[in-house]
Parts: sequence; C-alpha cells; structure tokens
Amino acid sequence: MKKIVYLMLFMLFPLTAHAYIGPGLGSGVIGVVLGILTALFLAMTALIWYPLKRLYKLVFKPKESSPESSDSVDSL
Repeated sequence: MKKIVYLMLFMLFPLTAHAYIGPGLGSGVIGVVLGILTALFLAMTALIWYPLKRLYKLVFKPKESSPESSDSVDSL
C-alpha cells in the first residue's frame, strides 16, 4: 500500500518538468496582465475622476453675464 502512495505522489509532483514555454506565450501573458491592470486603473480613475470633475464644475461655475450689462454695437 505504501508503494502505491509513493508512486502516486511521484506522479503528481515530478522533480523536473520537460516543457517549453516559447516567447510568444510569454509575451501574450505579459500583454494580458498589462491589459487587465490598465483596465482596472482606468476603471478606478473613472470612478474617482468624473465625480470630482462634476463637483469642480458645480463649485467653480462661471457666473453668467446678464444681457442688460453687455455692451452692444446697436446701443451706440
């Protein structure tokens, strides 16, 4: 019974892996990770920036000039 357990452990956890990951797969993984990180950064920026932008416009809204105070060429 011990031999079977040892054999199963030996098959599940090999000491060396005879596999090759080419540069195409590596660059693909890097691209996917950078894409996910960029998407998360842009989502967080949108969630924080746009409410602050609306608040800024609300607080520092330029005063509208009234039509009576504006000088026009017709009044001369």
